[in-house]
Order: sequence, then structure tokens, then C-alpha cells
Amino acid sequence: MSYVDGFVLPVPKKKVATYRKMAKQASKVWKEHGALEFRESVADDVKVGKWTSFPRSVKLKKSETVVFSWIVYKSRAHRDRVMASVMKDKRIAKMMTGTPPFDPKRMIYGGFKIIVEA
Repeated sequence: MSYVDGFVLPVPKKKVATYRKMAKQASKVWKEHGALEFRESVADDVKVGKWTSFPRSVKLKKSETVVFSWIVYKSRAHRDRVMASVMKDKRIAKMMTGTPPFDPKRMIYGGFKIIVEA
């Protein structure tokens, strides 16, 4: 079964284009290092829930939108190899300098074992 890294993060609406450009560059790096899929998606039908929701999870402000992203790998071991390689890539180091177009302190992320593939 595959393995997925998942991300939920707030992005200021006025910085979505900048974020998209950065994500497109990152996708090339991840794919070159072996990731099977690299997906970035922006909220379209995401409501604030009474107790929990994507907006609540990142303490979304009115001026922001939610981005949901995932990267697919063959396995956890494959992910660990790809990630180690990506983190050594100078293009990623360059992207991480300066101020990112989102608040990394409110980003939620983690690795997940796939239990159903259809």
C-alpha cells in the first residue's frame, strides 16, 4: 500500500498566486526525487463547522483560504528516502529563505498509511 504526506494550511487570499508558483516549483523537485504524486488544492466548498472543520483547524482569518495538499509515495520507507533527498536539494533551500506566502506555524501535516486504494 502507498503512503501519503498530508498538509492543511492557511494562505492569504492575496498570496494564493505566489503560493501556487512556489508549489509548482516544489512539485517538480519532489517528483524528480521520486514522489508518485504531488497535489495542491485550494478551498472551494469548505464551511466553518460548529466544532471542527478545515477553517477551524488552522484558525483561518477572513482574509485567508485553506489549502489542502498531499504527496504520494510507494511506502513509508520510500517517503523517508525521497524526503531526505528533497531536503538536500538547493532549490528547496532557496524556497525556504525569506518569508513564505503562508503561516507555517498554523500548518497541519503528517504521514499516513493508506488503508483503502480503489
